Amino acid sequence: MGGSALPFSADLTDRSAVSAFADAALSKFQRCDVICNIGIYQGPGMTSMFLDTPLDEFVLSFEADVLAPVILCQRAVPLMIEQGGGTVVNMSSSSVFLDPPGTVRNNGWSLAYVAAKAGIDQFASILNVELAAQGIRALNVEPGFVAYGEELAASLEKYPGIPISPPESIGPAIVWLVQSPDADRLLSKRIYLPGITHKHYLLADWDGPGSVYPRPA
Repeated sequence: MGGSALPFSADLTDRSAVSAFADAALSKFQRCDVICNIGIYQGPGMTSMFLDTPLDEFVLSFEADVLAPVILCQRAVPLMIEQGGGTVVNMSSSSVFLDPPGTVRNNGWSLAYVAAKAGIDQFASILNVELAAQGIRALNVEPGFVAYGEELAASLEKYPGIPISPPESIGPAIVWLVQSPDADRLLSKRIYLPGITHKHYLLADWDGPGSVYPRPA
C-alpha cells in the first residue's frame, strides 16, 4: 500500500525496552500521529486465582498494562502536540465493568488482569480533559468477547445469544475511529469495537456480534 513498517520486539514489563521501542520508532518516522496501547502481560497472573497469585505477578501486570502505556504516551504526546495533534487509542476490557461469570478457572478472569485493565480504562478521560485543547484526542475501546479461528464457531455454539466476534472485526473499527471526525462524539465513551464495525459495514461477510464469520454462502 506504499507505506513502511518497523518490526520491533519489546518486553512491556521492561521499562528500558519500552523506551527503546519509542526511540526506534521516532528515529525511523520522525513523527507520531497515532499510538495504540493494546499489548498486555500474559504471564501466570492471567490465569491464577487471587490467593495463588504472587505479588510479583500483580506488579508485572501493572508494568505492562499501565506503566508501559504511560511511558509511550509521555514520549509520543508531546511530539503530537508539536505537530498540531494526534490520537491515543487505549484497549480496555468489558471485564472492568462486568461481574465475572465464574472464577478464572471457569470462564472468568483474574484480579491481576482486570485490575490492570481498570487502570488503563481511565486514561482517555484524563487525557481528553487535560490535552484536548492542544489537539489530542484519546479513545477508550474494548473488543468484547473475541474468539479466534475455529474457536469462533465452537464458542457461538457453546454460548448461544452471546455477542461473540471474530478478531477481524477489531482493526477496521480502530481505523474508523482514528480517521473519522464522527468519532469525536465517542470520546467520553468506552467504545465497543465490534459494534462500530457492524454499524458502519466495515467488515464484509459479517452479520455482527454473535454471528458466524465469514457469512455462510
